[in-house]
Amino acid sequence: MQRFLLFLIVLSFALSACAAQPSATLSPTAMPTKDPIIEDPAPAAATSEATQAVQAAEPSSAVITFQIIPGESQVTYEVGETFLSQGNVFNLAVGVTDQISGDVTVDYTNPQNSTIGTITIDISQFTSDSNRRDNTIRDRFLESSKYPQATFTPTKIEALPSIGEEGVDYSLKVTGDLKVKDTTKEVTFDVTVRLDGDSLTGTATTTILMSDFGVGPISIGGILETQDEAKLTLTFVARPAQ
Repeated sequence: MQRFLLFLIVLSFALSACAAQPSATLSPTAMPTKDPIIEDPAPAAATSEATQAVQAAEPSSAVITFQIIPGESQVTYEVGETFLSQGNVFNLAVGVTDQISGDVTVDYTNPQNSTIGTITIDISQFTSDSNRRDNTIRDRFLESSKYPQATFTPTKIEALPSIGEEGVDYSLKVTGDLKVKDTTKEVTFDVTVRLDGDSLTGTATTTILMSDFGVGPISIGGILETQDEAKLTLTFVARPAQ
């Protein structure tokens, strides 16, 4: 009995001691953290390709010189003629040469600063539908064996746009000095020009009096007479100089 009482006393002391101790406080468990995800920049190769694509879409230079391409360009004359020996039959004589050279400089930033260089035409190569006419013009009027080239040197360009766009036709007036044989006269061409990619194309027309240059009107006694007025047309294709 005494042992049982002693056991109860010891047990009560033990329980009291446990109750007197403060309960343990559980600290919140920190959640594991992850490093922030940083996306890799676009591959350098892709950036380089995009840059090259933009550069390809723009001219590598703000100013580009285009050269007129012989064979793809031509100069045409048109003049009325009357065959006296055939009852005054009227005919429009047309002669063509594709031997032409020259250049056009286009300023993409300031189109109004664009320029045209001297245009050179090999008039000894004019051909029509009549060898007889061609030989007569070369020998007696143009004297192309002595003066094989005619030149046009622009001095003024009017109506250049302030902003140029591809695929748009622009109408200009180009004034300059036309030299045929040893005579130089000022003439004005009405010009339509268009830029498509790397090709500059256009047409220029004017009317002259052959008598101003000492090459007409042509008269072959009792056979043929021409009008004094002649229409000149330049159709050109130009591409960037290599």
